[in-house]
Amino acid sequence: MGRQPCCDKFGLKKGPWTAEEDKKLFNFILTNGQCCWRAVPKLAGLLRCGKSCRLRWTNYLRPDLKRGLLSEYEEKMVIDLHAQLGN
Repeated sequence: MGRQPCCDKFGLKKGPWTAEEDKKLFNFILTNGQCCWRAVPKLAGLLRCGKSCRLRWTNYLRPDLKRGLLSEYEEKMVIDLHAQLGN
């Protein structure tokens, strides 16, 4: 009664991602696009669960992900919107 586990959890790697794992996931997603995340680890040759791959892609590897400080324009926009809308 409930959801089926996303993976067997046996033989899966936990902890920090290596540069090699990042490269495998990045190249797989760029080549094949985002598909069923449960299938990605097996197809990409990773010993991670699908959820871990999805989170790694979403939070760290996406090419359109902006890192660093806000620009002056973005900072001004946040302040102006806060003044208009409040919290």
